[in-house]
Amino acid sequence: MIGSRNTQERNAGMDLGLKDRKAILVGANGGIGRQVALALAAEGCHVAVCGRTQVKVDKIVGELAPSGVTVYAEALNVTDPEAVPAFVNKAAAALGGCDIFISFTSANLGEDSDAGWDAVMQADILPMRRGVAAAKPYLLKSDAGSIICMSSTGAVEEFMGVQPYNALKAAVMVYASDLSQALAPEGIRVNCITPGPIMTEDGPWAYIKEKMTPFYDATLAKIPIGRMATGEELARAIVFVASPACLAMTGANIVVDGGYTKRVQF
Repeated sequence: MIGSRNTQERNAGMDLGLKDRKAILVGANGGIGRQVALALAAEGCHVAVCGRTQVKVDKIVGELAPSGVTVYAEALNVTDPEAVPAFVNKAAAALGGCDIFISFTSANLGEDSDAGWDAVMQADILPMRRGVAAAKPYLLKSDAGSIICMSSTGAVEEFMGVQPYNALKAAVMVYASDLSQALAPEGIRVNCITPGPIMTEDGPWAYIKEKMTPFYDATLAKIPIGRMATGEELARAIVFVASPACLAMTGANIVVDGGYTKRVQF
């Protein structure tokens, strides 16, 4: 009987402990964020999402509906200094708290100019920082508070020349590490996820494949597994790291890139 019970437990798989947890996701109406929202909802986690356009927000709400979880969503301009903190507060009220916070917003003009640096700061870095600050009081009340900061492999190896995006995504790694040390005694974990080229149906690489085919092919040739990781694959990694199944991990930088970066990962 004992052996049979143990076999049943092994076959049951891993419980991520996400049922009835609450996740607030900034900029999750498309791309990687959308896939994370869907993956969390599939685990029974209630989710709040926001995005730039009401059309895309409505679309992800419709996709989340079959999961049966509570969903809070709104369209907003994340470059407005008040927008993300207000969204976090309204989302926490609607969901009944916050266990997981992730910001996915991003921008890249692809140029080393004041405008290029400012674009990344306003649409990527500052919304993340403001969201973390707003979510902290709610995360402190959770018994499994978790923050995920999103970086990029452009931060660890040269990619497309001199780019403020790459430099500021490197700063995200340091920010996440510093946060992890500061917040660990308060019961909040902070980890960084560093994706390589990720293929999503509504992401930049789908556009690059169609409109910049030689660059796409050259990038693909550098990925040892022979393909780009999918949004679904990256989402599963993010969900695991964010979940209560991973309570001992904090301060980590997890690279998901199919071997695209060649440095030793430590």
